[in-house]
Amino acid sequence: MASASAISSPTIVHSERRGRQIGTVKLFEIVAAPADARIGRRRWAAPPVLAAGPPRKRESVAATVTDAPAVVEKVIGEVNYEELAKEMEHASPLAIMDRALQMFGNDIAIAFSGAEDVALIEYARLTGRPFRVFSLDTGRLNPETYQFFDAVEKHYGIRIEYMFPDAIEVQALVRSKGLFSFYEDGHQECCRVRKVRPLRRALKGFRAWITGQRKDQSPGTRANIPVVQVDLSFEGLDGGAGSLIKWNPVANVEGKDIWNFLRTMDVPVNPLHSQGYVSIGCEPCTRPVLPGQHEREGRWWWEDAKAKECGLHKANITHDVGNGKGTVAVNGVSHSADIFNTRAIVGLTRTGIENLLKLENRKEPWLVVLYAPWCQFCQAMESSYVELAEKLHGTGVKVGKFRADGDQKPFAKEELQLGSFPTILFFPKHTSRPIKYPSERRDVDSLLSFINALR
Repeated sequence: MASASAISSPTIVHSERRGRQIGTVKLFEIVAAPADARIGRRRWAAPPVLAAGPPRKRESVAATVTDAPAVVEKVIGEVNYEELAKEMEHASPLAIMDRALQMFGNDIAIAFSGAEDVALIEYARLTGRPFRVFSLDTGRLNPETYQFFDAVEKHYGIRIEYMFPDAIEVQALVRSKGLFSFYEDGHQECCRVRKVRPLRRALKGFRAWITGQRKDQSPGTRANIPVVQVDLSFEGLDGGAGSLIKWNPVANVEGKDIWNFLRTMDVPVNPLHSQGYVSIGCEPCTRPVLPGQHEREGRWWWEDAKAKECGLHKANITHDVGNGKGTVAVNGVSHSADIFNTRAIVGLTRTGIENLLKLENRKEPWLVVLYAPWCQFCQAMESSYVELAEKLHGTGVKVGKFRADGDQKPFAKEELQLGSFPTILFFPKHTSRPIKYPSERRDVDSLLSFINALR
């Protein structure tokens, strides 16, 4: 990581709290309380030096106030990220990067993929602020990419924080389906194990992340990305929907301008670029492109060209909420799409869930998600729910899904406690009425804790 002395103030620090609305974050100011309000009161112990940027959660350590100045929190405003995105739509990548690092301090990191994302690191360096960089090592990158990682670390004097896939999950995938199953049944399963799940673990340690997404990279899925947004596909440090902010400083920059910048700044670049590779991922799924071909044609070339995302930026595929039919609109074209597709999750019909409701003594407990394919919150929890189902496979807990939109919505509201999508229900073994999962936290560990407390 880049290191620098923390900018500090003895009296004021801005911290972030999640507001009532997704995309709105409250800002608090720590101020000294009047002297007569301090006598004989108990408070949270304040550190002697307060670092700039959003701090981590306070330790619950009580201290008796004597001569030390007390602190109280005062709401000074809110951040609406839709408005901020509009405000910064025409800002330079350097200005956007500076704002991101200023707002989040040590709780934000740059996602470095081994391609032209080195531009992000250069912009971060130019701000003069401390910054962190992380990368996903899938275990199947090109040798040139690993050499590039090493060159970048030496050039900038940093340590990239690598995230690796779970060895047991990779072993299970390869043993059951072989090394190249993605050529036969699509890349999503392999990407989920090698990229999406490691990314989910990494992002749980941050409140925001910085990506190298550009609108011109994939007209079908990235044409409308803003420079800053609430990330509804993953959860951040505080957990729950809306707990992670995603910054895209080069969203409005064209690829040729990125390359002009890299050449001007004389920074390391992946040697594969000189061999015709433009968009670089894992070795088996990346190839050079021919003159005139779009850069994404070098990724997963055996699949549908309209929606080439590995799952890291799945929210780019926008869904038509209005029709309630679970269709995906990609570049103006509608495609049917369902979610939670894995053998470990049982799709329940209306009859099936009605029968489950009637049983007072079930052979095994059930966990069921009530969902709508077009719902962004359902899409956001897809990977974690699939991972949970795979973990629970063979443990005696059945995992299911019931599509509860459209004609099924009145029934789901009346009989299944549906309030909003997604609603998660646990059907215990010996209780007729299902128990509704009460939390917005939809990560695997939180869901497992809920199940283990009731099974």
